[in-house]
Amino acid sequence: MPTRLNPYLNFSGNGREAMEFYQRVFGGNLVVNTFGEFGTEGAQADQVMHAMLETDSGFTLMGSDLPPEMDYTPGNTITVSLSGDDMDELRGYWTALSEGGIVSVPLERQMWGDEFGACVDRFGVPWMVNISPART
Repeated sequence: MPTRLNPYLNFSGNGREAMEFYQRVFGGNLVVNTFGEFGTEGAQADQVMHAMLETDSGFTLMGSDLPPEMDYTPGNTITVSLSGDDMDELRGYWTALSEGGIVSVPLERQMWGDEFGACVDRFGVPWMVNISPART
């Protein structure tokens, strides 16, 4: 397996819902392991200890619910960036990710010639989408 770099997102009790949402947006195979599968009992047993979404487009997105003793401050340490020249694919991702979220930069043509938008999805995760003109 080659070395890869991918985002790892943290959630506060809604990790399964968030990762299933991303699977609906991006497609692919989602594997979810709960804390209970590794011996944790009680309220945290059904929460996500580790989830990994691998898509046909080559994306890998990982995530987990944080234990109650860990600080959860969404949005201030990571932004997930999607970029490419497949306008339909990227616009579809944008539509799904921004629905129910907060758009800080509408997806539109920018001074550098690409379409770009920024939003925070309904789970508090910041996203940037950049669509470059297809190169011929």
